[in-house]
Amino acid sequence: MKKQLIILFLIAPVILFSQKKDNFLKDKDLYLIENDSLTIPLDEIIVLNKRKFNTTKEKKYYYWYTKKVRKAYPYAKLASEKITTLNSELDLIKSKRKRKKHVKKMQKYMEGEFTDELKKMTRTEGRILIKLLNRQTGETLYEIIKEYRSGFKAFWYNSSAQLFKLNLKNEYQPEDLALDYLVEDILQRSFINGTLDRQAPYEPIDYFALQSKWKDISVIDVITDYIEKYK
Repeated sequence: MKKQLIILFLIAPVILFSQKKDNFLKDKDLYLIENDSLTIPLDEIIVLNKRKFNTTKEKKYYYWYTKKVRKAYPYAKLASEKITTLNSELDLIKSKRKRKKHVKKMQKYMEGEFTDELKKMTRTEGRILIKLLNRQTGETLYEIIKEYRSGFKAFWYNSSAQLFKLNLKNEYQPEDLALDYLVEDILQRSFINGTLDRQAPYEPIDYFALQSKWKDISVIDVITDYIEKYK
């Protein structure tokens, strides 16, 4: 039993069939997040300039997406943590039957604890979650389903997901995609100001190199392109 299985139990069915449409950028989505300019953790020193906005519209767009990222990230982090726990427990179980029984027990627990919350997620939050699962585990949901359910199941799930404009093959690519960089920027600032608990990604990410590459990013253009694509 490999580590990615628990993610499938926790995420896949809910992402595909239970999400709400987004109401893009309503007035209620504009809120301010303070103290994101400088933090000095005990184990390292990280200095970020306070993000500057040219217009109120740009600020509104950025914090609308910030709200979505902050909603999705804890579930990706939780999945990674549960994977570690599950692997440790399975290492102590030699019987194939007992291992299978233990995995089902974990599945039932996870579904009972988190399905209701995941159902409340919007499709934007679901898309971000798919990306962040790849960030934290190194695997796409499509790969997970194909490995543990079957190639047909992977095809069927992904085909169903596309009806909701979701793609289980999506990878997290902040080096190449401006929207993914925006997610990483939000994460790093949220780690620094204590809004989110930091968890190392599966592969190292050089945030400062990304910051230099995307220094001229237009938040309005990136979010507008996203909205037009998925509205």
